[in-house]
Amino acid sequence: MTLVAAVVALLLGTLIAAMRVSPVPPLRWAGATYVQLVRNTPLTVVFFLVVFGLPEVDVKLSFFTSAVLSLGLYTAAFVTEAVRSGVGSVATGQAEASRAIGMTFGQTLRLVVLPQAFANIIPPLASVFIALLKNTSIASAFFVFEGVQSMNQLINANGDAVLAILAAAAVGYLALALVASALFGLLERAVAVSR
Repeated sequence: MTLVAAVVALLLGTLIAAMRVSPVPPLRWAGATYVQLVRNTPLTVVFFLVVFGLPEVDVKLSFFTSAVLSLGLYTAAFVTEAVRSGVGSVATGQAEASRAIGMTFGQTLRLVVLPQAFANIIPPLASVFIALLKNTSIASAFFVFEGVQSMNQLINANGDAVLAILAAAAVGYLALALVASALFGLLERAVAVSR
């Protein structure tokens, strides 16, 4: 679930970041509005809107799909800001030069700006995706079988070992976060070497 939500968030977040830096004012405003609305809304509210709100307008999704959609939409706002800040770190002369040789805004972003911004985007994206990993625990409240739900089943079966089970769950999340952090560190070093 985390990987699928991360892909959704990365694609949507990059698209909205392109809107945020677009020369077209309505696109900038739409992107900024999305980011402000989503970043200032608790994740549980996003889950409630997707899980219970969409069926009210005859959009029926499985709980897994609802969880991926909720996590992807929520995390996309944070990805947007990470990508936008990385784009902002590229010298404006680079974009101006590409526009001077006839590249469109999309070509400039895709071929000139984003490749240069990539190295600066990795550290904040690592934080965003580790937060996404931890946010998947909220999906268990909506009946998506996930690590926290497994823990709840263990607690129900072994009521006398609650503290040990909670500690094991915490260690599990910590291990996953450390592995993700190490992978992003390797990616960051690989990109730094290739520069």
